Amino acid sequence: MYQNYITGQTALTLNFDFSIPKNHLAQVISDFVDSIPADVLLEDNSNTGRPAYHPAMMLKILLFAYSRRVFSGRKIERMLTENLPMMVIASGKHISYHTINNFRASSHTNQLIKQAFVYFTNLLQAEGLLREDAIFIDGTKIEADANKYTFVWKRAVEKFHTKLKANAVELYDELIQKEVIQAITEEEAQTSQGLAIMAEQTETAIKQLDEAIAAEPKVIPGGSTKKRQRRGLKKVLHKLRQDFIPRAEKYEQAQATFGERNSYSKTDHDATFMHMKEDHMRNGQLKPGYNIQVATTNQYVVDYALYPNPTDFKTLEPFLKQMTILDKFQNIVADAGYGSEYNYSMLENEYEDKQYFIPYSLYDKEQTRKYQNDPTKLANWTYNEQEDYYLDWQGVRFNFKRYGKRRNKSTGLISDLKIYEADEFQLTAELTELAKTKSGRQRQVQYNPHWQYLKAKAKQTLQSSEGRRIYGCRKTDVEPVFGHMKNVFGVRRTHLRGKKKVETDVGLMFMMMNLSKYWSRRGGGKLLLQKISNKKQIKIFLLRKLGLFLSLKS
Repeated sequence: MYQNYITGQTALTLNFDFSIPKNHLAQVISDFVDSIPADVLLEDNSNTGRPAYHPAMMLKILLFAYSRRVFSGRKIERMLTENLPMMVIASGKHISYHTINNFRASSHTNQLIKQAFVYFTNLLQAEGLLREDAIFIDGTKIEADANKYTFVWKRAVEKFHTKLKANAVELYDELIQKEVIQAITEEEAQTSQGLAIMAEQTETAIKQLDEAIAAEPKVIPGGSTKKRQRRGLKKVLHKLRQDFIPRAEKYEQAQATFGERNSYSKTDHDATFMHMKEDHMRNGQLKPGYNIQVATTNQYVVDYALYPNPTDFKTLEPFLKQMTILDKFQNIVADAGYGSEYNYSMLENEYEDKQYFIPYSLYDKEQTRKYQNDPTKLANWTYNEQEDYYLDWQGVRFNFKRYGKRRNKSTGLISDLKIYEADEFQLTAELTELAKTKSGRQRQVQYNPHWQYLKAKAKQTLQSSEGRRIYGCRKTDVEPVFGHMKNVFGVRRTHLRGKKKVETDVGLMFMMMNLSKYWSRRGGGKLLLQKISNKKQIKIFLLRKLGLFLSLKS
């Protein structure tokens, strides 16, 4: 027997239960957003016109939509009419996708989502969910929502801009000789404003020639010299208006857009071309993207930021400086990508009350037997502290010669070096020959005492029992966040353009992941196990989850 089912029949259905369960994810999102103070949620807006939707409701809508892997404004609008939890959050209101996208792209939402991480960190601290009193930092690159082939390279712009400046100087000298322009220097003539002044003065000279030509007789033996001058000036004016000035403005705008970067995308000026891990063609293709820096604890994201640097070691200092929740943590943990003399010195000087667990780039390699038995490494040479000299594996003696300095181009750090040179008077003729290079010069080695001190301190910290325990938590704390983001939610590319908008987009995604994990750990995920009847099915379920976790780690 079946129930009656007749399509097209008029029916009146009364549903008085327009609610969601208390343990639903939407309820957790709603409770968290409601815990944010009103002065943070609201913004100063106009008292005229149609009242805006409440930011709390809009933030709840976006967070729940992201939890369902819905990122399109049009699809979020459709969810407001088809999805029951979304209808409950929005109180049954129909909101246009224009309103949703405008709210998501606003600067107020960018600040709001940043503040939301502060209140979420306070929630974790209140419930004792801060892991090892440590903050784990790592970065990943995500592709921008930009055209892959509309790139602008800094070296190319500098090359053509230099040629344009040289042509502008030649044209400037020509107009000076013809006494067409005045009150402008050669340096000014190389800028777009200077070229515009040259064009105005050339146009003035042409008008003066027009008046002089009008007063001349109609027939002049040999032709009018002023007409020839006017013809040449018109060519110059056309070249300035149609070629030099537009190109100079384009190059100057590109130089301002570059900043410290080497490239940018024409469709997203804040995106930088960099190597991605997802290199399906295996040709090292550069793609426009952002470097996302994330700080986690207990697999919860407590702060994040976007940078144009393709590498991580230059992002540590600005990331820590913009962090407002750093005072809640005692330990800073990161991988070897952040270990450098500049970062170690910065942590020692500016964060004296913090303990850092960051290996340097050769930390793992120095622990190998091959490295420790390699006679060519300076660390394996014999050193005489009293007389301050080294003996290499061949018996060549290197005496201290002088102090030197070396400046790092990327960071500007100036390192103090000790330079040792092979002694000219060795014990034997064979050693005397080995003390020289192929070109006949004396061999030299450099030693950085400050860097060696910082490396020794970092090694001692990492090899202690506490260091092994805390640093061992890094892989299971911050790495799963990226695996969850890219493999589970499929977010390998941003959905908005512009750094501020992308920050909001990424922040919404991370906050959704936090609330989803928080909801699952509070018992929301137990509902899945309650649907499984016997122990065998529970075992299969857990094995599948374990296999997914291992695939994310790999």
